[in-house]
Amino acid sequence: MDLERELTLHISLQPAIIPGDGPYGTRVVGSVDHGRAVGRRVNGEFVGAGADWMLIGKDGYGRIDVRGQIRTDDDAFIYVQYIGLLEMNERSTAALLEPGRETAWGDQYFRTTPRFETGDPHYAWMNESVFVARGRVTGDGIEYEVFRVH
Repeated sequence: MDLERELTLHISLQPAIIPGDGPYGTRVVGSVDHGRAVGRRVNGEFVGAGADWMLIGKDGYGRIDVRGQIRTDDDAFIYVQYIGLLEMNERSTAALLEPGRETAWGDQYFRTTPRFETGDPHYAWMNESVFVARGRVTGDGIEYEVFRVH
């Protein structure tokens, strides 16, 4: 099995909404303010509603649950959904809470499994592929490197 880097997602988030501790952990909702997909075969902007409905458990991990839409530079629409894990250690927590701070790729365990859906024939290969990604916190949001599994 091989991994091929396909694209990078740059996502800027609005200030988080934290409903508080519930029966399953602490819910944190981060709405997408704007974002961009940049890659060899896919380039576009995040459009419409999108958010991460992360649930932080007592084990110190955030369960990521993200949905959004990308309008490609050639006007196709691609729905993206991914779940994953974010290790809420000292570095990642500080970077999420303090604007302008960021983490390096290895500062925390931050992995997702993106799934893309589109009706555009040019991007049909995305419907038929499995992807994995690693993430990091940037000064104004999140960055993901997305890899296609071969």
